[in-house]
Amino acid sequence: MSAAQPHALDVDVAVIGAGPAGLMAAEVLSAAGVSVHVFDAMPSVGRKLLLAGKGGLNMTHAEDLPAFVKRFGPRAGTVGSWLRQWSPASIRDWAQGLGIETFVGSSNRVFPTDMKAAPLLRAWLQRLRHPAPGGEAVQFHMRHRCLGWQCLGADGHWAFETPQGPRTVRARATVLALGGASWSRLGSDGAWVSWASALGVALAPLQAANVGFEVAGTAAHAGTGWSPWLVERFAGQPLKTVALHAPGLDGAAVQRRGEMVITQHGIEGSLVYALGAGIREALHGGELTVYLDLLPDWRAEDVLAQVMHPRGSRSLSSHLKSRLRLDGLKSALLNECLSADERQDPQRLVQAIKRLPVRLWRPRPIDEAISTAGGVCLESLTPELMSRQHPGVFWAGEMLDWEAPTGGYLLTAAWASGVVAGQGARRWLSEKR
Repeated sequence: MSAAQPHALDVDVAVIGAGPAGLMAAEVLSAAGVSVHVFDAMPSVGRKLLLAGKGGLNMTHAEDLPAFVKRFGPRAGTVGSWLRQWSPASIRDWAQGLGIETFVGSSNRVFPTDMKAAPLLRAWLQRLRHPAPGGEAVQFHMRHRCLGWQCLGADGHWAFETPQGPRTVRARATVLALGGASWSRLGSDGAWVSWASALGVALAPLQAANVGFEVAGTAAHAGTGWSPWLVERFAGQPLKTVALHAPGLDGAAVQRRGEMVITQHGIEGSLVYALGAGIREALHGGELTVYLDLLPDWRAEDVLAQVMHPRGSRSLSSHLKSRLRLDGLKSALLNECLSADERQDPQRLVQAIKRLPVRLWRPRPIDEAISTAGGVCLESLTPELMSRQHPGVFWAGEMLDWEAPTGGYLLTAAWASGVVAGQGARRWLSEKR
């Protein structure tokens, strides 16, 4: 005998999406005594948050708020308004209220003291299910995949697919927080784009953000990508203490110092992500040459002096290692990007050490990205993140058209948008009563 189909629900607020933004919206509403039902396609909540915390949950960043806000580029004004309501300091206070202490690392990134996401998520869910007096317990409905809004005359509702069959949900207010299109195995598959588009929602195309880029051919390898020799020996290794120079981004040259990783296909890592949005836009289906300074602490004239120092019977690679500590991956990149004759020319060699050209030709696929750009156009929403076209429907998190580099900025803004949407939904309900 087959299981009975789930009954239709009539709720005050439906939060669709159980990631950081959706859970934060649910907490805001729950604490205000509003009945909240959370729906998610996955068997459990916060899966992307847990994966992001595997190497240490970077919750936020401790830099000054004006500098923090600038990380959001063209959307700094809008995201800054969210952060005035839910700042990086608010996150640390909130975590402490859950019994999770935090610390500021050497790079100003903020982490839980045990570095893990799971204890924070467990404490958070405990509070959502068992709120303080005056709050309303949040109800969770897992394995509910949203199929969009279905309007049958006056009986419009959200449609869900569940293991027991279709389910309908009517809500007086809705917060949508379904994520972008990266890491689809964790639930953020971008499937909502089709039904949102059918509703007439203004959307910017989803694009990979915080993702690696593929390199074009080099002196050692005429095809795309690195040479098999470099891949075999160095793919996955970090390239530390370098500067990345990207000319022509937003009409100006941009240079940043940090660390990246050489991959099978090209380059990735925090330094790449910091300039990734500009690089992606500058590519436009073509190529872009960026430049690596392999010794950013050295002046070019000092590098030249060391290269010109007599080396006797030593090989060039031994000489560079001895005089400049230039070996391993950095030495391999010089071999990759310079011909044998060019490496013997001191002037050309120094130029490469200080400005090594790396030709990029496309970002890696969106499902490999840490996050996505694009989504619901912010201009189509009120400051409270309610759809101007669909009153009572609020949007939050990565569904919205904003992006930021890694370093705690993504998670902070996702949480902040959930706060704004949750507060907006609470006010919407109170005005309608």
